[in-house]
Amino acid sequence: MPIEGIFVSGFVNLLFGKMTSFASSKLPTFEGIDTQLTNWTNMLSQIEAFLIDAEEKQLTDRAVNLWLDDLQDLAYDLDDLVDEFATEALQHKLKAKQPQASSSKVWNLIPNFKPRDVLFNFKMKSKIEEINTRLHNSFEQCSKLNLVKIVGTTPTPTTKTWQRPDSTSLFDEPHIYGREYDQRKIIELLVRGDESSHNNIGVIPIVGMGGIGKTTLAQMVYNDETVQKHFDLKAWVCVSDEFNIMRITKAILESVTSQTFSFNNLDQVQVQLKQALAGKKFLIVLDDVWNKKYSDWNVLKKPFNDGAQGSKVVVTTRDREVAGMMTTVELHEVNILSKEDCWSLFAQHAFANTCIDANPKLVSIGKEIVEKCKGLPLAARTLGGLLRSKVRDEEWINVLRSKIWDLPHTKSDILPALRLSYHDLPSHLKQCFAYCSIIPNDYEFEEEELVLLWMAEGFIQQQRDKQMEDVGGEYFRELLSRSFFQPSRTGKSSKFVMHDLINDLAQVVARETCFRLEDILKYPEQCKTIKKARHSSYMREQYEGMKKFEIFNKAMHLRTFLPFNLPSFLPFNLPYGVNCHLASNVPFNLLPKLRRLRVLNMSSYDIIEVPNSVGDLKHLRYLNLSNTNIEELPESLGSLYNLQTLMLRGCRQLKKLPTDLGNLIDLRHLDTTNAHSLKEMPLGIGKLASLQTLSNFIVTKDNGHWLRELGNLIYLRGKLCLSGLQNVVVPLDAREANLNDKKGLDVLSMEWSVNSDDSRDGRVETKVLDMLQPHKNLKELHIEGYLGIGFPNWIGDPLFSNMADLSLDNCGNCVSLPPLGQLPSLKKLYIKGMSVLKHVDHEFYGQGSAKPFQLLETLSFKDMPEWEYWYTFEDDKEVEPFTHVSELSIRSQRSSTIHSCQVSLHNKMSQTS
Repeated sequence: MPIEGIFVSGFVNLLFGKMTSFASSKLPTFEGIDTQLTNWTNMLSQIEAFLIDAEEKQLTDRAVNLWLDDLQDLAYDLDDLVDEFATEALQHKLKAKQPQASSSKVWNLIPNFKPRDVLFNFKMKSKIEEINTRLHNSFEQCSKLNLVKIVGTTPTPTTKTWQRPDSTSLFDEPHIYGREYDQRKIIELLVRGDESSHNNIGVIPIVGMGGIGKTTLAQMVYNDETVQKHFDLKAWVCVSDEFNIMRITKAILESVTSQTFSFNNLDQVQVQLKQALAGKKFLIVLDDVWNKKYSDWNVLKKPFNDGAQGSKVVVTTRDREVAGMMTTVELHEVNILSKEDCWSLFAQHAFANTCIDANPKLVSIGKEIVEKCKGLPLAARTLGGLLRSKVRDEEWINVLRSKIWDLPHTKSDILPALRLSYHDLPSHLKQCFAYCSIIPNDYEFEEEELVLLWMAEGFIQQQRDKQMEDVGGEYFRELLSRSFFQPSRTGKSSKFVMHDLINDLAQVVARETCFRLEDILKYPEQCKTIKKARHSSYMREQYEGMKKFEIFNKAMHLRTFLPFNLPSFLPFNLPYGVNCHLASNVPFNLLPKLRRLRVLNMSSYDIIEVPNSVGDLKHLRYLNLSNTNIEELPESLGSLYNLQTLMLRGCRQLKKLPTDLGNLIDLRHLDTTNAHSLKEMPLGIGKLASLQTLSNFIVTKDNGHWLRELGNLIYLRGKLCLSGLQNVVVPLDAREANLNDKKGLDVLSMEWSVNSDDSRDGRVETKVLDMLQPHKNLKELHIEGYLGIGFPNWIGDPLFSNMADLSLDNCGNCVSLPPLGQLPSLKKLYIKGMSVLKHVDHEFYGQGSAKPFQLLETLSFKDMPEWEYWYTFEDDKEVEPFTHVSELSIRSQRSSTIHSCQVSLHNKMSQTS
C-alpha cells in the first residue's frame, strides 16, 4: 500500500488553463483542433469531478491509486500534445510575418488561411486518437471504482487520514536536550512587561518545521516554576488543523475555571470567558495553529482583552504567515538540535533499558543513525524508542540501511507528522514541492533558481496583473513560511536548503514522476517505472561518459535533465575555471532521444559545441550552458519558440548569439554575465517583449541605433549593463531606450571604452548620458570610461532616494563632481581615474544640503593625479558630512596636497566612532 497519494488536481487545473489559453490565443489553428480542445476540456472536466473523492480514497484503495497514477501520466502526455500544437501554430505565425518567397505570397492574401502541414497533421492524428482512447478509458474506470462526483467543495473525508494526536501541557521526558537557550528566551518574553500600549495581551509565536520540538518547548515553559508564579490563570489548548472557535474558546474557559459547560452558543461562551479572565494575568498556549484567517483570530481573542497587563498567549505553528498575523511581542524560531544534543536525546530512549557503556558496537551504529536525523528531535526520539528493545547489531544495522520512510507506520510517527504539512498544502504548491524531490540532500539553492525551473515545467501560469516570476516568488515564500525550506546556515543569506527528512518526504510524494540517477543505479529495480518519469537529476563527476547516461534511453518522456554540484560529493577539488569533463558524444547521442525536454542544464562542463539537434527540442523552456567553453550557439536555437530562460553566465569563449534570437518571443531571461568575448547583439532584441533579464546590451560600431530597441523591453528588472556606448552617435537613440520607464531595474552600469579615441565627441557623450536617465527606483549606478566634461543634472538628484552604491570610473575629462551629497541613501561611493579633476568644492556636497553623506559608510578616491584641493567643512561645525564613514581610501599622486583633508576626515571618523 502506498504511504502517500498522488495529487493530480493541480496539474489538471494547469492543463485546463493551457488549453483555454491556446484556444483564445488567436494563433493559426489546425483542422479539427478546436473540436479536439473542446472534447478534451469536457472529458477532463468530468474526470476532475471525481478527483476529490479519488485523492481521499487512494491511501486505502490500491486500484484508485493506480488509476490516479495512470491519469497523471495521461495528463502529462496531453499537455505535451497541446504544447506541440501551440508551438507549431506559433511557428506558422512568425513565418507569416517574415518576407516570403514569391510562391508563398498568394497564401498571405488569404485572410482565413489555416496552415495544413500534411506531415505534421499525419503525425498528430495517431497521437490524438491515442489520447482520446485513454481519456475515454479513464472516464469509464470512474464508475468501476465507485468514485463519487464532488464539484466545487471539499467533502468530509470518507477515509480517515492521519491526525496529529492531541497535545497536553504535561511532558514526560526525563531530560530535554539543547533547548536551554530557547526556554530562557521565551520565559524572559513571558515575564517581562507588555510592550503593547494599546492592548494588555502579548502574543509570542514559536515557529519551526514539523517535529522540531515546538510543543515540547511550550510544555517546558508552561510548567516552569517562574512562569507558574507569574500568572494567575493558565490554559493549554491543542488547536491542530481545525480552527473551531467555539471548541477552542470552550476549552480555554473550562481550563481556567476547572468546570464543565454545556453551552452551544459562541456568545455565551465568550461572555463567560471574558468574565473569568477580567483583571487576571493569564497565560494561554494555543498549540499547533494552522489557520490563516485574521478574522477568526480576531473573534477568538475578543475575551482576552480584559485580562490584566502582562497577560500572554503562546502560539506554536509551522507557518510563519500564521505567526506574523498573530504576533505582538516577538517571534521565536526553533532550530534543529546540535549533533551532540541529538545523540543525547536518541541515547536517552534507545539505551533506557541497557547500559550504554556495555554496548560500544550499538553506540557506533547509533551515531550513524543519528546522522540521518539531521537534528530533528522527533526523528531522534522515535528511532531511539524503536530500538530500545532491540539488542542485536543486525536489528540496528537494518534501521541504519533502511530509509526512515520504510519503517512501519505503527512504529514511526515521523512520516505522518511531516506528511500533515504536505496534506495541508494547496494543490499548486504540492506539485512544486514534489518537484523538489530531485534536489540533492544538503544542496543550497536560491529562490530565483527554483522559480525559473517551476516556470519551465509549467507549474506557474501568467496572471493578468502579475509576472510569472512574482507568482513563483509567492509560491517559494509560502513553502518557506511553512518550513518546507530553511535558510542556509552557512552564512549565505540568499541560499536555502531542505531538511533531509523533508527532502525524503518530497521523494515519497513524487513517486515515479521524479528520479535521481544515483538512486536508480543503486536500486536497479526502480527501472521498471522509469518510462513514466518526467523529471530527473544527477550528481556531476569529474569524468562522465555515455555509459553513465544509458538509463535515459528508457526515459523517453523526460522533461528535466538537471545535474547538480555538491562540493562534499565530489572526490576532488576543481580549481576555479576548470569544469567537469563530459564525453563529446553524450549531448549528440542524448538530445535526439529526449525530445520532450523542458529543462536542459549542461552548465559547468568542458563542452565546446552544442548539437544542432537542440533546435528540435520544441518544448524547451530552460537552457543553461553557463561556464562552458562554447564559442557559438547553433542557429537552430532560434527555433526554440517556447524558450523562457537562456543562461550563458561565464561563457568566456562565446563570441556571438544566434542571428534569429529575436524569434524567441517568450524569452524572459538572457544572462550573459562575464561572457567577455561576446562583442555584439543580434538584431531583433527589441522583439523580446517579455524579456526581464538582459545582463549586457552591447552597442557596436555602426549599430548605435540598435540601442533604441531597449525601448520595447518594458519589463526589464535586476541588473543591466550597457557597454560600447561610445558607438552611440545620435543621442536620440539613447532617449528611445526609455530607461526612465524601467521601474524594475536595480543596478545599472554604463560603459564607454576606456581607450581614448580622438574621434570621440565629449558633447555627444554628455547628451547620451543625459538621455539614459534611469527610473528613480535605481539602487546602484556605475559609470565607466565616460569622456564628457561634466555630468547631467540627474546624477546626484535627491529624488534617487534608493541609490545606495555609486561609482565613477575613468571619467577622464570631467572637471567637477556631481552633487552626490544630496543622495539620501548613499552608502558606498567609489571615484577613480578622474585625471583632470583639481578641486572638490561645495558642489560635491549639494546646494542647500544641510547634512550631506549622512549614511555614507565607504568612501574611496583613487588615481587623481591633478587633485589639489578638497573642501571638508573644517571651519563649519554645523555641517558634518561623512559621520558614518568606516572605510576610507584616498590615493593620489599629490598626496601632500590631500594629506590635511585626509587627516580631517580621520579625525571626524574617530570622534563619531
